Amino acid sequence: MIRARTFTDARQQAHSNAELNWWVFMRISGLILVFLVLGHIYMTFIQVSEADATFDAVVGKLANPAWKFYDWLILSLALLHGANGARYSIEDYVRSRPGRAWVKGVFYSVVALLFAFGTIGLFSI
Repeated sequence: MIRARTFTDARQQAHSNAELNWWVFMRISGLILVFLVLGHIYMTFIQVSEADATFDAVVGKLANPAWKFYDWLILSLALLHGANGARYSIEDYVRSRPGRAWVKGVFYSVVALLFAFGTIGLFSI
């Protein structure tokens, strides 16, 4: 696990290329998520009045494929970012190798179900 603040330190601490790629992904996805979520909050709660925030308005907005992709991007990046962060915690706190495998297996199954249900719910509207 990499505990570096700079890319140079991360390259020195990385045991594998995959671990370094996840380290970079966490920085980039976190930055992208901040702007995506702030844009979503602005367009949902500030740009639209409370009286206009109805189910029909949301369905009308989601009729546009660009909005579906925007919301799906938030869903997928947030789940991947959160799952990778939880993986760090699992690696830190679950000491036994078989226990860690079970916890990760259950956790990744839940993440996969959330992603599947979120994607189905988003694209079925």
